[in-house]
Amino acid sequence: MVNYNNNSVLVTGGRGFIGRAVGKVLRRSGYAIISLDQTPVEQFEKQKCPHEIVCDIRDAAELQRVFETGRIGGILHLAAILPTAAQREPLVATEVNVAGSLKLLELARRFGVRRVVFGSSLSVYGTCPADRVMSEEDRAAPEDLYGAGKLYVEQLRQTYACDALSFVSLRIGRVVGAGARSATSAWRSEIFELLGAKQPTEIVLPYVASERLLLVHVDDVAKALVILLHAPRLEHAVYNAPCESVMVSDLKRAVEGLNSNIRISVGEGLAAGNPRLLDCSRFQEEFGFQTLPIFQQLHSAAKDVKP
Repeated sequence: MVNYNNNSVLVTGGRGFIGRAVGKVLRRSGYAIISLDQTPVEQFEKQKCPHEIVCDIRDAAELQRVFETGRIGGILHLAAILPTAAQREPLVATEVNVAGSLKLLELARRFGVRRVVFGSSLSVYGTCPADRVMSEEDRAAPEDLYGAGKLYVEQLRQTYACDALSFVSLRIGRVVGAGARSATSAWRSEIFELLGAKQPTEIVLPYVASERLLLVHVDDVAKALVILLHAPRLEHAVYNAPCESVMVSDLKRAVEGLNSNIRISVGEGLAAGNPRLLDCSRFQEEFGFQTLPIFQQLHSAAKDVKP
């Protein structure tokens, strides 16, 4: 039996895009990590985290065994069925995103976890007027199963948060960066991964050129989540993750300008179900947090891949 110390952090969805980035930040910060995911470890590259657990959060008994193995001080809850898959398989999505989260919070309370940080989503706001800057004070109005599930879990705080257990949510926008492994939104990684292309390469960005997207780099999301994990005191229960509103046409121009072999094809989609403009000042001011602009991130990535 492995004994985890009081500094252990359980990361659900630990082998996902954000989960892997969070693991790197946690290791640099000296945390012992318990990485939990339902995908077998052998399907991905070997992780540096020594405690990789294959577990489906829908299985209450299996999940309880994870908590019984050793003391868990904090939880970063990132496991979820994503929007496209949720629409395709609503039963599975509800079992994982809602019922699984509920089981996790029950165990967190029973086993004396100090803080749960929940990876929520800007989709809780639903579709907003193009010129409306959304803040945490605005009323949530999700339009799909994924967003509704995220809002439900946020509202569980009213039941589970207490003096012993702190529960905070970070509402995250569209996450970009290398390594997303997304079948439905491949562009989020391709704009970084293909910057060194030596042959003509097409990236499909399925939004109209005039659309605005709220983007955040995966490394910045990971840092923000860990900040919420170890902050001595939290002024609020919900924070918008620092995001940047980027126009599709500007993103196309920037990426194509970094490599003449890349051509970005735009589509006819709109940013339905999400805001276009966001007030992130609550998180930025409380924690003194600033992100590197996306175009600077792209420029830096392009320099790294050039011979």
